[in-house]
Amino acid sequence: MLYYLFEYLEKNFDIPGAGLFGFITFRAALAVILSLVIATFFGKKIIRFLQRKQMGETIRDLGLDGQNEKAGTPTMGGVIIILATLVPVLLLAKLDNIYVIMLIVTTLWMGTIGFIDDYLKKFKNDKKGLPGKFKVIGQVGLGIFVGAIMYWHPDVTVRLEKVHTPAAEISLQTEAPTREFYPAENTLLTTIPFVKKNEFNYESLISWAGEDAKDYIWLIFIPILIFIITAVSNGANLTDGIDGLAAGTSAIIAITLALFAWVSGNLVFSDYLNIMYIPNTGEMTIFITAFVGALIGFLWYNAYPAQVFMGDTGSLTIGGVIAVIAIAIRKELLIPILCGIFLMENLSVVLQVSWFKYTKKKFGEGRRIFRMSPLHHHYQVKGFHESKIVTRFWIVGIFLAILTIVTLKIR
Repeated sequence: MLYYLFEYLEKNFDIPGAGLFGFITFRAALAVILSLVIATFFGKKIIRFLQRKQMGETIRDLGLDGQNEKAGTPTMGGVIIILATLVPVLLLAKLDNIYVIMLIVTTLWMGTIGFIDDYLKKFKNDKKGLPGKFKVIGQVGLGIFVGAIMYWHPDVTVRLEKVHTPAAEISLQTEAPTREFYPAENTLLTTIPFVKKNEFNYESLISWAGEDAKDYIWLIFIPILIFIITAVSNGANLTDGIDGLAAGTSAIIAITLALFAWVSGNLVFSDYLNIMYIPNTGEMTIFITAFVGALIGFLWYNAYPAQVFMGDTGSLTIGGVIAVIAIAIRKELLIPILCGIFLMENLSVVLQVSWFKYTKKKFGEGRRIFRMSPLHHHYQVKGFHESKIVTRFWIVGIFLAILTIVTLKIR
């Protein structure tokens, strides 16, 4: 809203400084500051409200050190993250940008699913909360929504490169090829790591069936997006098991995605780095920086010893937002690297359950790979303090973020 106000003031009254709102970097800086202020200032008020409403966490006894002390800590703190993200976005972003709209819908969509789950657990005394099948239905619905936009919306485009080799270069090798672009078009290109030509077109998955078959690629493309969104949101949900782990890890991931979004939406920098130029994605930087500020502000209260837990309201929202950002900037195939912490947490549960069932069927007694899953609980059982586990997971997350950035040049 402020963007449109200052745009109007600049055009009609030539007010000094109003033009600053035309710069994404300026609005992104304001977004992170404003989200931090909202999360830290209003976060305390929300925590007190949750305490008055007796929204304390019920702790399942797993025999872990310090576990019982967490009983009664307010949950549903994900409301802080959602509020601190959306307010700056509504004030500072271009609200007619399709990517911003998609992320706002994602935040509200996944936040509502998580809120219903937390509400049933606390107010209805239903320990199971929202049945898993309804969570999956919600995630599938979001995947269909995002997939439909990415496939059919006219503003979701990529500028394809065309390279001209000057005649002088052939003989003298003194001139570099000039980089130009075809008009923007809607295409299913994405980025694939570790290969020289690092662009992959989903249409190639069905090209063997003939040219006409490409019209039906959405039948493959949308289910892939559904799987990505479901996997990442569930991974974030599983990671939210000890103080500060999910919020800190997600902030590291989001900072990396903010860099990708800004560079991908900037013709000059995408040209310099020789990466895919995606018009209009730069505006997502406003949303992502607000999201980062909200996560860091929430971490003020969620760091050990936590004063509030995010609950499914926060964890499902975080995972959904991260997945949709990666999809929008065509970096979803980098998720296994960038979101490696989420992946390890997911895999630890899948492997543990699968191996337990297999050995129980074969030997009559279930056996375990890890002492406990998800993975962070394995280290707790081994005697590591949760602060040390969180810090080391953050370090791994930073390493994975750097590796993700480097993949753009390792081809």
